[in-house]
Parts: sequence; C-alpha cells; structure tokens
Amino acid sequence: MMRFSVIRALTAAMCIAVAGLLESCGGISGSVMSSGSPDFVLSESPASVMIQAGGTGSQVSVSVQPVNAFSSTVQVSINGLPTGVTATPASFNVAVGSSQSVTLAASSSATATTATVTLTGKEGGLKHSSVLTLTVEATAPPPNNAPDITTFHDDNARDGLNAQETTLTLSNVNSTQFGKLGFDATDGLVDAEPLYMASLNAGGSLRNVLFVATEHDSVYAFDADTGAQLWKTSVLGPGETTSDNRGCDQVVPEIGITATPVIDRKQGPTGTIFVLAMSKDAGGNYHQRLHALDVTTGTEVMGSPTEIAAAYPGKGANSSNGNVVFDPGQYKERAALLLVGGNVYLAFSSHCDFGPYTGWVLAYSESTLQQTQVLNLTPNGNQGSVWMSGDGIAADGEGDLFLLVANGTFDTTLNANGFPSQGDYGNAILKLTTQGKLAVTDYFEPYNGVDESNGDQDLGSGGVVLLPDLTDAHGAVRHLLVGGGKDGNLYLADRVNLGKFNAGGSSNSNLYQELVGVGSTYSTPAFFNGALYIGTTGASLLEFPVANAMLASSAASTTAASFAYPGTSPAISANGTQNGIVWAVESNTSSPAVLHAYDAANLAHELYNSGQAANGRDAFGNGNKFITPLVVNGKVYVGTPTGVAVFGIM
Repeated sequence: MMRFSVIRALTAAMCIAVAGLLESCGGISGSVMSSGSPDFVLSESPASVMIQAGGTGSQVSVSVQPVNAFSSTVQVSINGLPTGVTATPASFNVAVGSSQSVTLAASSSATATTATVTLTGKEGGLKHSSVLTLTVEATAPPPNNAPDITTFHDDNARDGLNAQETTLTLSNVNSTQFGKLGFDATDGLVDAEPLYMASLNAGGSLRNVLFVATEHDSVYAFDADTGAQLWKTSVLGPGETTSDNRGCDQVVPEIGITATPVIDRKQGPTGTIFVLAMSKDAGGNYHQRLHALDVTTGTEVMGSPTEIAAAYPGKGANSSNGNVVFDPGQYKERAALLLVGGNVYLAFSSHCDFGPYTGWVLAYSESTLQQTQVLNLTPNGNQGSVWMSGDGIAADGEGDLFLLVANGTFDTTLNANGFPSQGDYGNAILKLTTQGKLAVTDYFEPYNGVDESNGDQDLGSGGVVLLPDLTDAHGAVRHLLVGGGKDGNLYLADRVNLGKFNAGGSSNSNLYQELVGVGSTYSTPAFFNGALYIGTTGASLLEFPVANAMLASSAASTTAASFAYPGTSPAISANGTQNGIVWAVESNTSSPAVLHAYDAANLAHELYNSGQAANGRDAFGNGNKFITPLVVNGKVYVGTPTGVAVFGIM
C-alpha cells in the first residue's frame, strides 16, 4: 500500500507540473488550468477500495496539492455512495499541501456492488473532482456448522432432516421473534427446492449461497445472508423459449426447470450444479438438456450442456425398429436429480397422461456429461413414468436406487424368478442396481396394481423415503423404505426383500407392512427421531411413531390445520435429537401460501405460522404445488411463483 501511495503522489506531482490542458491523470481530473493562475489538484489514495458489509470499513486519504502558489483551503464533498455505505466525514475542508483521512463503511444490510464515488473540491470559482472505485462485498457468513444441502429433501435418503440446525429452537420460533426477513425475486415459478452451500468462495469472498432454479429456465445464486444476487444464468439456447405447457395443467404457464437440481462441491475447480431444462426452438422442436454450471459464476462448464436422447430394446409406446425411443416433447423432469457414484440420474414423467410415453431412467457422467446408463421401465407397454411429486430417486450406501413408478403396464405373467415376463413395471416400488448395467433387481407390485393403474389410483404419486436402520422385535436389523400414493395406503417395504407380486392373491401379504386408509399422497414424508411425518391431501399433517421397526397403526399426533391438495411435504430441523421442528407449507396455487412450524414431539403444538403477525407482516403470496421448504443456518426458504420467501430470527 505504501509503494502505491508513493507512485500516486509522484503521478500527481507530474500532472501538476504539466502546463496547459489537463483533463485527467489517473484518478485525478479537473477543468482547464492556465499556466499562470493559482489552482489545485485533488487526489485520493488508494484509488480503489474494497469494504465488507458490516465490517470495520477502510480509510482513504484525500489531499490537495497547489498549482502556481495556490494557498487557500478547499471544501470537499463526497457523492455517489451506494445505499448503506457512509463516509466519515462526508464533507470537510483540506488545507493546501495537507490531507484528510476519510473512513468508508457499509452496514450489514448493504448490497454487494461496485460503484464510482466522486470526490469534489471547491474554492471560489475553482472546482475539481477525483474518482474512487468502491467495491462492497456482502456480509461474511458468520461462523456456523451449517451443512451443505445439495439435493432434494437434504440427502439421498430423501428423509427431509437437517439435524445440524443450531439457531432455530422451540423457544425462538414464534411470531414475536421469527418472521419473514426478505424475498429473493426471480423471473419465473420456483417449483424446484432451493439448494444451499456454506462458506463458498464466490465473488471474491466466502459466502453462504442459495441456489434457485425457475420455470423460465434460469438459475440464480443469491447471498443467503444478505439476499444479494451473485449471478443469474439462462440455460436457454439461442433463439429458444421455454416449453409451452403441452396442453397439460400440471406445470403452467411454461415448462423450464421443474426438477430440483443437484450439486457436487468437489466436481471441477470450484463445484458444479447440475440442472435439467426443457426448451423449445424456433422450429417448434422440444429439447431436454442436462446443464453443468460452475457454482461460483453460473457459467457452463466444458462439455455442457448435453442433449437428452435415448433408445431401449422394446415394442412399447413410441417404438421403432425394435426400440422404444425417447421423445423430448412428451416428457418433463418432475423428479429431483440424484447424484451417486459419479453419475447424475434422471427420471422422466409425462404431461398429464398424454401418450405416447413410457418410463425412463437415464444416467450421465458428472465429469463428461456423457450418457452412461439407460433403463426403460415399461419397454413393451406404455405409461409407467416417474413422478413422485417432485421427490427424487433415493439411494442407499451401497449405491442401490429406489423409486416409485406411476400407473402403467405391469406384466402379471411372471418369469421363473418372479419378475414381469416382458419387463414392464407400472405402478410399482423398484430397486435398481448401479453395479454394471442399470437394472431392476427387486420390486413390489400391489396385488390389485393393474386395477389401480386402470383407475389412475397408482402408488407413484407420492415420494419415497429410506429409513435409517431399525431393529425389530426379534433383534434383527431392518433396512426399510416408505412411500404412498393415490390409493390412500402407506407402504413400508423391506429394501432387502421388497416382496414382488402376490399373483392371484387378494392382499399385500408379501409386503413388510401396509397401513390402509392413511390418505391420498401427493407429497414426500419426512423422518426424525423415530417418527414418520406425512401430509396427505386435504388432511392434517400426521405423526406415525416407529417402534420395533414397525409403523404405529394410527397417528400419535396431528396438526389442527389441514393441507389442501396436494397436501404438504414436511421438512425437519433439529440440533441432533433436540429442538425438533416440523416445517410445512400450505401451498395451493390459487390461495395465499402459509408457512407452519410445529413441535416435532407433538404436532398439536404449533409454534408459528406466517398468518399470525399483524398487518400481513409475513405474507408471501400464493403458493406452488409440491413445495418443500429448505431449512438451514437459522433460515427457512420457501419457493413461490415469483421467487423465494426468506424467514428467520428477526
């Protein structure tokens, strides 16, 4: 810094020595000076300053140098400071040949920006200016143990639990201390769950960063602590638009990025976010593309994007020359992306039940974006898409994948090993191996699965959750999963033996456990501290305790509020097993959304809802379908049709 100041002083002296016209010299500028008239040159050092929002500030030295025996005092003012930035003093007098120290500081709420600040000196009829480049960095993230949340529902088990939340407690989540802090505006619907990275080096400093994807095919990075937009990237190709709704009212008015992306902090030099986007070109052709973006800049990494295309042996819907063919216009990616074993897994749903379509699971290398796996779930039939109300395929520690399949063809004729003879798995719970070729290694099909498919009462409307290892009444360790669908039943399955199909049977006796009449599920449950929390459509949020690796036959607690279609997908925050809070959103598209917080030990005990504070203080507009709140580092983020509402301790 001393060396820079000396050089700058010499530069100023050289400028002073030049007779005739002088309009600019580095950061020093002014009007025309005659060679014989007294005048002055105003300068500051350094010429560029970076300050941190909420920090101690930085000092700038402002000096006046005489020209032709100038000896007066100069009045200096400072203009062009960004909002939230102050100069102390803001105006002052500087005697010729001397300097004044000025402290520039930014409040903790100041927005990250770069601005040109003008220092103006006046004396009599003389007026000269100097410019300073000021960069405001966002607030440094406070020390915390917040985890990265880089996939839907917190982890690959899809259990919806953040057990590292140390700020939000049962005592401070109330309408007096907790409420809406702000709103991160976007250019389209936020149907995907926001994601979060802690202490990411973005924009030249460490920040906590919130990632948001929209149906307008845009991806945003916001400073999670200040709300400042760090970058925005459109993933549309040249001349393209987002897709129209394809005549289906499930995602309107446009289809862009519907599925929750996935992030790998270790992929590439700084980390990569993977996004699946749908678009339409000027010729009316539809595209599905997998994009890989640098998390610090939003720029596409080398090899990105890749066009989604696939074929699989079969004679099912949209087949040609012995293969079913993936038609990008017939699908949307509703299920969240999954990252496991160096591959990004995609699973596609249809537009309503508009054919022709079949069920696809595809994998792409995260390092090359080249396709590595293709599996069709109904290759010799039709339908059988993967929807799960926005939930993603789940994965266990062995790399096995688990998912629910919607209504579609199921072959009731089984081969010698009990698998469908034509490989069609409509309306099923599936287990897939990722070792070698992607393939179905186990499944469960309800005994009345064909009738359920024909009546559009499939179990594929809800999400799947992998439970932690549980010990049954006989001391055996059980590896279980849970899911439910439109038929109103809750299915608890053993991941080691899903049960296959009870051909000719009149019950699901081949299943580990079934709860009948729980309610139609268009949501993903959550699991915490030995209890399952599920929000079925038009009903209260329910808590089902688990004991001896079995679900209780009835709910132990329920919420007073009910959740209209599509119900609610809860998220849970806790500090280990303490301060468990269940977060749920009323998110109907035609009415105001409401964020609720409940005591996980008793859902009848509501801690907070966003309608409690007076004068609509915490209102945040109408909701979207299938919204799951993200809870991390003392804040709750809720997707809406126009952005993300941010809640926290006020």
